[in-house]
Amino acid sequence: GKLVNVAQKAESTARGGRAGRERKRRDADQTQAAIVAAAMSEFAAKGLAGARVDAIAQLTSTSKHMIYYYFGSKEGLFRATLEHAYNRFRTAEEAIDYEQMPAVEALAAFVGQSFDSHFNSPEFVRIIMGENINNGEHMAEVEGLDRRRGVLVSMARIIERGVASGDFRGGIDILQLHLTISSMCFYYVSNRH
Repeated sequence: GKLVNVAQKAESTARGGRAGRERKRRDADQTQAAIVAAAMSEFAAKGLAGARVDAIAQLTSTSKHMIYYYFGSKEGLFRATLEHAYNRFRTAEEAIDYEQMPAVEALAAFVGQSFDSHFNSPEFVRIIMGENINNGEHMAEVEGLDRRRGVLVSMARIIERGVASGDFRGGIDILQLHLTISSMCFYYVSNRH
């Protein structure tokens, strides 16, 4: 009797501890996401040099200390913001099943998705413009940039299918095509004023 009750209480306490840790992890993830969202606006409006961690803390009802705890520094937060933005782009690109579409339709969907991603994220475009002013010094430390290879592979398959069907000419440089599409979408947003 008593031994069973003690074991049940211990198991219940362990489950409660796991649940508490999971809740804290969810809260931490939500807090970090809110900080990155606020940072996106702050960095887009003022650049890395002009952005203030105090302003980001105030927007998220958190403290500078908590921001530094999660991200290490303002530059660490900037890199996390870049990573988040690039991951959003790549996730959107990967969400469409281009393999199930005819090549022309697939390429049009890719271009449309790329345009929409740029158009709907002007903050991202401004942050990238600022990162270029800083000679791309933070990009090397951003995780997930290698996901672009997957996008290039997907685009290569679209072009291969289009060449095979006679809809596209052969000899298209996939990297240059991707760069052209991205550039045109980026330019539309970056120079809209």
